[in-house]
Amino acid sequence: MKGSRLLLICGCLLVLFAGFAAKQSLAAAEARQDVLYTCACGDQCKCNSVSTAPGDCKCGKPMKWGHVLKSEGNEVLLCQCDEGCTCSLDSKDSTKCGCGKTVKRVNLAGKGIYFCNCGGSCMCNTVSSEPGKCKCGMDLKKVD
Repeated sequence: MKGSRLLLICGCLLVLFAGFAAKQSLAAAEARQDVLYTCACGDQCKCNSVSTAPGDCKCGKPMKWGHVLKSEGNEVLLCQCDEGCTCSLDSKDSTKCGCGKTVKRVNLAGKGIYFCNCGGSCMCNTVSSEPGKCKCGMDLKKVD
């Protein structure tokens, strides 16, 4: 009797812990402010879809996840390796991210995306579909 009670308590604790860990993981993913989804149809495609949420691009194919490495003017540099990646720009090769993938340049002009551009080469990496503040405290900028 004592053994089955102990087993039941341990099982309940395991379920609670797993639920808490899953919630923390989801909250961390939602808290990221550096994620953009872009068209992954290749250079021949000219739809140029960009969004802060997953979905399909204008040409009907799923958009690819990426995270902002930095912004330069109206462009952001993205790493499009595995979803959830947090690598940075390769210090020895500015055309690569830390995980070895080629950096994708995305011009945000006319895309409806707000982003941090605190001057020159910004490393705040904050993007949003709505106006707000950047991590550095500046207002997010929208390029028309």
